[in-house]
Amino acid sequence: MVPRRSFLLAVLAMVLVAGAAAPAPAAAAAAAPAVTFVDIPGDGGVVLKANVVRPAAAGSYPAVVFPSSWGLNDLEYLAQAKAMAADGYVVVSYTPRGWWASGGEIDTAGPKDLADLSKVLDWTVANTPADPAKIGTAGVSYGAGISLLGAAADKRIRAVAMLSGWTDLVYSLYSDQTRHLQSSGLLALAAQIVGNPGPDLTGKLGDFQANRNVEQVQAWARVRSPATYLNQINANAPAVLIANAWGDSFFPPNQLVDFYGKLTTPKRLELRPGDHAIAELTGIVGLPNAVWTSVRGWFDRYLKGDAGGTTPGKVLVQPDNAGMETYGNWAELSTGNRRYGLGSIRALDQTGLLGGAPSTGWAKTVPTDRDTVANGGVVLLTNGISAFTGQRPQIWLPAVDRGRAGVWAAERPSSPLRIRGIPKVHLNLTGTSGDGSLVAYLYDLDRLGTAKLITHAPVSWLGGAAGSRSVDLALSAASYDLPAGHSLTLVVDTVDPLYYDANEAGDAITIAGGSYLDLPIR
Repeated sequence: MVPRRSFLLAVLAMVLVAGAAAPAPAAAAAAAPAVTFVDIPGDGGVVLKANVVRPAAAGSYPAVVFPSSWGLNDLEYLAQAKAMAADGYVVVSYTPRGWWASGGEIDTAGPKDLADLSKVLDWTVANTPADPAKIGTAGVSYGAGISLLGAAADKRIRAVAMLSGWTDLVYSLYSDQTRHLQSSGLLALAAQIVGNPGPDLTGKLGDFQANRNVEQVQAWARVRSPATYLNQINANAPAVLIANAWGDSFFPPNQLVDFYGKLTTPKRLELRPGDHAIAELTGIVGLPNAVWTSVRGWFDRYLKGDAGGTTPGKVLVQPDNAGMETYGNWAELSTGNRRYGLGSIRALDQTGLLGGAPSTGWAKTVPTDRDTVANGGVVLLTNGISAFTGQRPQIWLPAVDRGRAGVWAAERPSSPLRIRGIPKVHLNLTGTSGDGSLVAYLYDLDRLGTAKLITHAPVSWLGGAAGSRSVDLALSAASYDLPAGHSLTLVVDTVDPLYYDANEAGDAITIAGGSYLDLPIR
């Protein structure tokens, strides 16, 4: 097991997995409340390593419990914990079972993790000046999922802040029946380096990677999905703040939109540019950060009763290339839907028209085992860097091999096109095998051929008959202003390094007439 204080090198290695960083600088730490390191007995006597930061003055205070992220330990939230303690909160951060020096095996937000969380709440009430009627949970990534799941299992949790978390783990692993390759690989690597995965997690990861026992893996994932317990969360009625990134490559945001719409508790949804845990990263190291400002305001409102805290019932979105926007609900983002039919491929440039009514009488065949320069990038890095630079990942569209992909470009509008919501693609296919995969990319194409990626998604079909079929895929939710004079462009190919594909080598898939893109616009 890794020694408790020998964390620096692994934290630096795992920052790409969990989106966290080292504690605040020493100068800032000197002025912060003192930190007490403790051992908390978890379920079955498992020892959980933890730290407590509390106000200096005597009294009763609201409490917030932070489970640490996948691959990190209880030092992760130190900067935020000190700031919150200085503002009148008891803060307990702990390392979930199976990680670092905590005992047991990784339970992946399963029943043992939830029992542990309740034990941490018991300990907090018994050993700190925490008000048992004013308890919240929060976390990034793994800690976010445990926090929201815990609100279904323990009625004492009155407020939750879920940052870069998931609501449907099946969707996160198998969205549109396509397994996520890079994200699952990084999670497995972290577990091997600083965790004790045990036979349960090791077996499930092995099954996932080998694409076997799919039903068992999905059943295991459903047990670990807040969406499974939506009714119980609504019954317990905690206030739920959900914050995530448009380009989260671990937990794509579409699942959050669906879950948020079904929540009947006090709620708020925030989406910003970036990838997994990037939007909240600077706050982890104690720098000013909009996500953490919302979190503090959320707890102020629901644990302190401060009416001036973060406002519920709002959907806050920061487009990739526009200013912050606030709506009353998700449906308000778009005021309409525009259908773009996919047209026949021109012989001159091997590009089809994107627009107008869907047409028939044409076909475009692409090979199943040939990649193109169109891709979703590298997990965490591509969208993460774009969050800091303000520049979306881009390619030079003429470099997309038309022998390996279908490309359709729309007429250039005279005014900006405001994309808000979840674009959807319907593809009619012929000549397909029983199993197969496609990936669709939506680009912003300028006049020089530079194409910026707006959104994308894979889709697979498994176990059906060979022949013709239709597939519908929802691209990842997007908020983007296509500039006037730029062309909305759709690229479809069969290979992306982010995902496993179900294609047979040497095969081909034909995209046929009647296919179209539905674009939510404002």
